[in-house]
Amino acid sequence: MTNKSPQKRVLALSSAGGHFVQLCRLFPAFDSCLLSVASTNPSLAAEATLTATKAGIAPPTFYTIAEVNRWQWWRIPSAILGLLLVLLRVRPDVIVTTGAGPGFLALRLGKLLGARTVWLDSIANADELSLSGQKAGRFVDLWLTQWPDLATKDGPAYKGAVL
Repeated sequence: MTNKSPQKRVLALSSAGGHFVQLCRLFPAFDSCLLSVASTNPSLAAEATLTATKAGIAPPTFYTIAEVNRWQWWRIPSAILGLLLVLLRVRPDVIVTTGAGPGFLALRLGKLLGARTVWLDSIANADELSLSGQKAGRFVDLWLTQWPDLATKDGPAYKGAVL
């Protein structure tokens, strides 16, 4: 009799645009996981399904989350509520994000619910980490940059780039 361990539940999420493109490039790493995806643009569900299929993994369940940033601070409470509902539905073992604001909030909430967390700062941030990326370092299990020059002894670490 084989003792198969249950699939890890991964929630991969990001804002739309370049953050989402980079997130999709990570999908092959989740081939043995039960993948759920969340982003700020509902039309990205089709791209997530196509990318997962090309990577040879099951199409993910897609959730739309609210965009939030420092210029839209009044949206934070409703974004937190929406993210919390997604987290309670998915119950992820691991949360992976490429940013920005919604990813930061999801990591903070996910950590409170016992999830392991990964922040991969956007490759667009070549000179310094993003504001969210700077703040995320204190709260994540794995903190990564895509630029070797931005890696430090105390983090973030550089393990390569996804683009």
